[in-house]
Amino acid sequence: MSRKKIDIILENILIEAVAAEGKAVAHYDGTVVFVEFAVPGDVVDIRVKHKRKNYMEGYITRIVTPSAQRLQPFCSHFGICGGCKWQPLPYPMQLQAKQQQVWDQLVRIGHLQIPEISPIIGSERTEFYRNKLEYTFSSKRWILEGEDPEMIPENELCGLGFHVGKFFDKVLDISKCHLQRDPSNDIRLFIKRYAMENNLKFFNIREKTGYLRNLFIRTSESGSVMVIVSFFRDEPESRCKMLDSISEHFNQITSVYYIINSKLNDSINDLECVLYKGDDAIYEQMENLKFKIGPKSFFQTNTLQAYKLYCVVREFAGLTGKETVYDLYTGTGSIAQFISAGASKVIGIEYVPEAIEDAEYNAKNNHISNCSFFAGDMKDILNEEFIMEQGKPDVMILDPPRCGIHPDVAKVILEAAPGRIVYVSCNPASQARDLALFSEEYSISAVQPVDMFPHTQHVENVCKLIRK
Repeated sequence: MSRKKIDIILENILIEAVAAEGKAVAHYDGTVVFVEFAVPGDVVDIRVKHKRKNYMEGYITRIVTPSAQRLQPFCSHFGICGGCKWQPLPYPMQLQAKQQQVWDQLVRIGHLQIPEISPIIGSERTEFYRNKLEYTFSSKRWILEGEDPEMIPENELCGLGFHVGKFFDKVLDISKCHLQRDPSNDIRLFIKRYAMENNLKFFNIREKTGYLRNLFIRTSESGSVMVIVSFFRDEPESRCKMLDSISEHFNQITSVYYIINSKLNDSINDLECVLYKGDDAIYEQMENLKFKIGPKSFFQTNTLQAYKLYCVVREFAGLTGKETVYDLYTGTGSIAQFISAGASKVIGIEYVPEAIEDAEYNAKNNHISNCSFFAGDMKDILNEEFIMEQGKPDVMILDPPRCGIHPDVAKVILEAAPGRIVYVSCNPASQARDLALFSEEYSISAVQPVDMFPHTQHVENVCKLIRK
């Protein structure tokens, strides 16, 4: 039996507040209505796309009266590519909403006892703040409103850009992205133009055909640029000509890599990145530390905010020089090394072996001798035997992926009973769930949100836990 199509238009609805997941909230006849791309104070007409028992979801069909606070989006791709959804919101309003999001997840939903949340640390840059972007080649780009696909020449159907939200096979061709500084946009546009002029086929993920698959661009604060091109198959002659042309055209590029990816997905963690030309890495500097970043390295994508985040972690760790510190999910060891001067010993654990190789290189290059790094699944490495060998932790730092920590890891942490835990999270919801596991033995003594991603709903949050 087919589901009945909803055709409801709500007229002259006042947007009341910013809600979770980048949406705004209103009410209609006592029912909550969630809608994207709205600003508190807007009066809008909404087409309902989902109607549930206690709420409705929809999208704006007309802005009747714009909010006095509404801003004109600065990006021509706003509303289609799925990123930077909060462009119409003034930045102070974004920060306020993110602060509220942390409180909601920890207190209103998580029912945790916390002190007053410290004011969120805003980002110095609200545009061009990312040091890494990933683009996708597609032979069937997203067709814009007003375009007739039957009238578009075949060679203009390809695109190089971002996936459109909720469509794994739809890629929006990007003319200018405001997330990464020059020469990122110029490099992407040059590569697209070169590919089209030389008849290099863009990938079709449904049919598994084509040649060019993904483009990664990494930049550093010092101006170094790394370009990584992923090919569906290896054609040495055309590959070399393309990579030579890219490096010759942009003298800012210091590293050129390529990947051959014939898999069904775009992930590269299990693939070889081949250095074609230039340096094998780019570097970031923080205080007196230098961090090597390879093609698969994890490093916080907002470098300036990462420094502020690490300063919070260092402060919350409260080190005196005598402590043994465990840095779980250490990545390339940036936090471990950042706090190492205040510790007796630092143990870093990370799943990705290449990241641990970078961490060990960085420690050696930074003349740090009190850091040790281990690669493997956290729940397998962190056990009683490992802790007996490495020493009981006085402080544990956690910086897990969005899904949070495995229950087995939480159990080992509780058994290890460190005096302090510093939990860094990019997802306050999973953080709240994990903090509840520690609530019997630990109290939350400080909470500090940090905005790493302006114009998005995402927020980083740091909590300090003290053993009761």
